[in-house]
Amino acid sequence: MATKPKRQRAPLVKDRRQVIIEKIEARCEIVDTGYVLDGKPSPCHVWQGPTSGTGRGGNYGRMSLDGQTVATHIVAYTHYFGFVPGKKQIDHKCRQRLCCNPAHLEMVTHKQNQRRRDQALAEAA
Repeated sequence: MATKPKRQRAPLVKDRRQVIIEKIEARCEIVDTGYVLDGKPSPCHVWQGPTSGTGRGGNYGRMSLDGQTVATHIVAYTHYFGFVPGKKQIDHKCRQRLCCNPAHLEMVTHKQNQRRRDQALAEAA
């Protein structure tokens, strides 16, 4: 009985989502900003690439995906946790707009996001 020739395996190709998250991680610097999560220091993954500028609502990380400019923290959140509905926002619990650490990101309503911002500003004053 003749043996069958071994099948050649196709080379492993990274899926699109993995390529995108690696692109984000490659442009982040891990920085201890003093944020504490569950009683332990939790460094921010600070985006080093392009931003949305310095105006009101600015200084969020931006990247290009398929010719569209997107917010890096939203892409990171979507990668780890899934779809973000239209009426929701992704809040940086660490208060660092350039942070892409998924442990620091939380889906909230606009009102919750504003409340947290106002509370952080009051605590800083």
